[in-house]
Amino acid sequence: MYYKTLRLVLGDQLNAKHTWFEQKDDSVLYVMMEMRQETDYALHHVQKVVAFFAAMRQFAADLKQQGHQVFYFKILDAENRQNLEKNVSFLIEKYKIKKFEYLLPDEYRLDVQLESLSKQLEAQQIEVSSYDTEHFLTSRHFLSDFFEGKKTYLMEFFYRTLRKKYQVLMQDSDKPLFEKWNFDAENRKAYNGKVALPPAFHFQNKTIIYTEILTEIQQAGVQTLGKIDPAHFEWTTDRTESLLLLDHFCKYSLPYFGTFQDAMYTQSTLLFHAKISFALNIKLLHPLEVIEKAVAVWQDKQFDYAQIEGFVRQILGWREYMRGVYWAQMPDYQTLNFFNHQNKLPSWFWTGETKANCLRHCIGQSLEKSYAHHIQRLMVTGNFALLAAIEPSEVDSWYLGIYADAIEWVEITNTRGMSQFADGGLVATKPYVSSANYINKMSNYCKNCFYNEKTKYGARACPFNSLYWDFYERNREKLEKNPRVSLMYKQWEKYDKEEQAKILAQAEFYKTNIEEI
Repeated sequence: MYYKTLRLVLGDQLNAKHTWFEQKDDSVLYVMMEMRQETDYALHHVQKVVAFFAAMRQFAADLKQQGHQVFYFKILDAENRQNLEKNVSFLIEKYKIKKFEYLLPDEYRLDVQLESLSKQLEAQQIEVSSYDTEHFLTSRHFLSDFFEGKKTYLMEFFYRTLRKKYQVLMQDSDKPLFEKWNFDAENRKAYNGKVALPPAFHFQNKTIIYTEILTEIQQAGVQTLGKIDPAHFEWTTDRTESLLLLDHFCKYSLPYFGTFQDAMYTQSTLLFHAKISFALNIKLLHPLEVIEKAVAVWQDKQFDYAQIEGFVRQILGWREYMRGVYWAQMPDYQTLNFFNHQNKLPSWFWTGETKANCLRHCIGQSLEKSYAHHIQRLMVTGNFALLAAIEPSEVDSWYLGIYADAIEWVEITNTRGMSQFADGGLVATKPYVSSANYINKMSNYCKNCFYNEKTKYGARACPFNSLYWDFYERNREKLEKNPRVSLMYKQWEKYDKEEQAKILAQAEFYKTNIEEI
């Protein structure tokens, strides 16, 4: 059988509501691919690879059930060239394809690859067209146009514009509910145990499916990191289950999400977070339907407004904003290194074997579950990497690989921008660093830790304390005039020279002996 058109669907383009799928056309062949090209460009967590493949296979099966023609390359298939261009060329020749269509990718490297492929095919008289994924609420270049001529991108103004555009949490076309745009100041509380943790979501038992995929990627020789238990797999890999997870979050967690979104707690992985990021990022869920569902639940239950505003800001504001930064700044963004940091990540980032309880917990959780919420990523692992002067590419690779929801457009902007301040302040107005004081305030990690969170030097002084002051001292020339951190330098100057010397010596000891922390 021959087909007129070949349509490519990438692994993070599983949008069942895309207009492509509204009508079936037997002259159109959809292609989806499990490829070594994608498993090998970074060292990924095993759960990330399994989740992607499971979601892709289910999506392909759903398309077939709806009557669409689908060619699916599994990782072990003999015909699989393990490369996007080679697989497309193979199918074009096999089925005498006259037209190639693809959805615009969300990663720069794939955009370049598909543009190159398009030129090759057009030279062969193959018609090529690209289409929007119909997922994001802004175009690729909306943010760059919005901030044209600006040296920094202030997310708040971007967020307000989208609130108005989509009329989310507005009392009229131009005014926000309760006369205030942002309730972030009310969303910074530690978890005190007084509010009951939400019940666990019961994920579908797909042990056979996940075990089969795990076996296949192992047989293929795909190298991965982390742990997996196919019988207790905690990622949604189809649209139905993703919608159920969203419902569960809105019912049990959303009423307290804002208050505790920055909290960290050893007895709970999620606290009141949703864990829908993977489903969102591969497009099983649409951001607007997520927002509308959450707002509807808030309107019905009338819980504290700060909870819903904080959640909406994450989806409508931060997520769209970070995607816009990515397309405005790539490819140069992946080379930025404002502080010229050159150190390597310590080996315990791949084992979790460190005496620092906060790092051991967050890294261990990441290895076990391929998940950590945003404050664990920003203020524990990211904070340490910045204080320890780790080279940003090292940090990028770790975050991109270890988290199931990490796709470069969202990973690199959060890591190199927000977390590591490698862009010099384009995204964040100040470096997000802290001493042990913040970690102790927002978590129970410091309790029973090997290190003493109150001391800056000495045998068991918490590394975050001395490294914090060392960071500011060595970067004084670049940061001292920043109005958001100038107070830190005034505080630093209150220590006498002898005290400063002891703190900096302790920091030097930890940097020199980073593997022993």
